[in-house]
Amino acid sequence: MSSLETIIWINEQFKDTNELTRKTLEYEDKYALLFYIKPLIDQELLQKLLIKPFFEMETENQFKLYLQALPQFQESQSKEQIRSAVLDGNTIILMQNQLYLLDVKLSNNDQVNATSVETTIHGSQLALSDNLSTNINVIRSNYQQPSLCVEYVTKGEVNQPKVAIIYDSEKVKNGVLEAIRERLQHIDKQVITSTTQLNNFLNGRRFSLFPQMIMTERPDRIVYNIAGGKVILVLDRNPQALATPAVFFDFMTTMEDNYHTIMISTFLRILRYIGLFISLLLPGLYVGITSFAPEVFRTELALTIAGSRVGVPFSSFLEVLFMLFFMELLLEASIRLPKAISATATTVGGLILGTAVTEASLASNIMVVIVSAVAISTFVIPVNEMAFSIRIVRLLFIFITSIFGLAGLTLGLYVLIMYLISIDSFGEPYLQLYVSPKNKPKMEGET
Repeated sequence: MSSLETIIWINEQFKDTNELTRKTLEYEDKYALLFYIKPLIDQELLQKLLIKPFFEMETENQFKLYLQALPQFQESQSKEQIRSAVLDGNTIILMQNQLYLLDVKLSNNDQVNATSVETTIHGSQLALSDNLSTNINVIRSNYQQPSLCVEYVTKGEVNQPKVAIIYDSEKVKNGVLEAIRERLQHIDKQVITSTTQLNNFLNGRRFSLFPQMIMTERPDRIVYNIAGGKVILVLDRNPQALATPAVFFDFMTTMEDNYHTIMISTFLRILRYIGLFISLLLPGLYVGITSFAPEVFRTELALTIAGSRVGVPFSSFLEVLFMLFFMELLLEASIRLPKAISATATTVGGLILGTAVTEASLASNIMVVIVSAVAISTFVIPVNEMAFSIRIVRLLFIFITSIFGLAGLTLGLYVLIMYLISIDSFGEPYLQLYVSPKNKPKMEGET
């Protein structure tokens, strides 16, 4: 297809909108025709790189050589690719019956953000930005190895965001990389707007309960994962990245574990796992012991719990569900409310709710303590995706305990462990301790 036919086809594609701008540049024996979408381009950059030099150059050939020397310049491709380039902020240049593209996209989201989800006391406080090029720049600046590879895939039929596949070619496992490429090829969704959506589309199990990819906003965590042989997926216009394969224990670690001494890091890890088991098992234990096996407690503790439940009209099962339901509502409200009032509203709501339910004898005092301990323990889990999974499993444990007692809780825990053993993350067993890179460096003293 000739350049003129391509221009006619482009105009036909945009016939239902007045966004496509046509500008003619003509001076002495020089002539150029520009096509672009005005809201998408940086007009100052267009003036600086294209329009002003056009009138300063003596000949068209000189101007053409100047354009070809610009980093933003690229040769014309197929008509569909040219249309996508225009929608991405490129300018079409028709000169000497040839088509060229110049990237003068206006970008207002290329500033790195501050960490808002994975906050730490030590280490960098910078997070990814909404701009893919900026994110690649940050990652490459922190991982200065020639073996770092970046592949680009365009997905989504409507918004067509780019997905960057980042990995270290010397450390990544080829099987994992091929599995990711294959799953990306099978994504045929019309709109992909967030990293969480991409995570769901790449998940091999439709009803998966536990996350199989880590979502992170921290460049330092991304660098550690690349060095560990993992693959990073970064979606354009999103300030989070996905790291895979991920095992269960990856979701219980933070970047600060690498910044503290071994003793402190070990203590903090133990604290998180204790919080994990409290959040997961404490409500079920309360239901199972109070309803089926009160003899497990010491006599004094059993009498204290029985005394606190005097006047409560519900069984321990309904009491736990009642309190956990309102705790989940408070957590959801803290996310949806404006930041200026969310902390105050949820704190006051929690205090009023705890006082009101005990005074009205709708729940016991010990139940308020248990729910508070469960809420605090849930917040100890570093990665939100894992915390959501634990909240769902906790409810399942409560239901099975209310039917079968402590034996049901024990059986449920065994089933959970068997389920975790049965699943994998892109071929890596979910309960292995860590994902080792393909070429693991030998430690000093190893043979």
